Amino acid sequence: MNTTMLPASIITRHMLSPRLDIFYPEISGLSSLVVQHQLNQAVNVQVHDMIKESGYADPPRQTTLTGGYELKNNQRDILSLMNRLYYFSGGAHGMTIQETLTMNITTGEIYQLGDLFKPGVYYTQTLNKIIEEQIKQRQLDLLNPFTGITATQKWYIADKSLVLYFDLYELQAYVYGFTYFPISVYELQPIILDDGPLGVMLY
Repeated sequence: MNTTMLPASIITRHMLSPRLDIFYPEISGLSSLVVQHQLNQAVNVQVHDMIKESGYADPPRQTTLTGGYELKNNQRDILSLMNRLYYFSGGAHGMTIQETLTMNITTGEIYQLGDLFKPGVYYTQTLNKIIEEQIKQRQLDLLNPFTGITATQKWYIADKSLVLYFDLYELQAYVYGFTYFPISVYELQPIILDDGPLGVMLY
């Protein structure tokens, strides 16, 4: 058996301070402790950046903050996870922020969206067209028009799907929450990198 293809072991850690209660993932059991440390550093940096973004430490606000995480994919050396924080500083409602990381637990590579596709292909055009079609098919009630994905587009892998998503208020009103666009790897097969994180999900 190729042990590198086993799922990563995930330990749930708890961060507790006044007005702050967050659960976050710690990756363990990897064959390379260097890779394990590198990936856990990336997770920690992301969580702390999200805490900073929430304004938790900005006086005189007394922001309360809770958080958790979800594993979106943990197979074939590809780990894709989402950190989610909810913060409240007063007003009608709080806000939720979500950030994701998709990584290779053997090599330590942390992927950008462009890393999923063959060099030289115009993957943004393909993804934009699919999103536009889904908006029409699902008859989504948009607060703002969809003008195309950006260089900082949020995404994750969930089994045999690439999921692109948009923050609260980015495309739809708060009541609709986050806007997700799941896309089958088979729909993207002609342009995905064969040995990339989507390519290994094909078979």
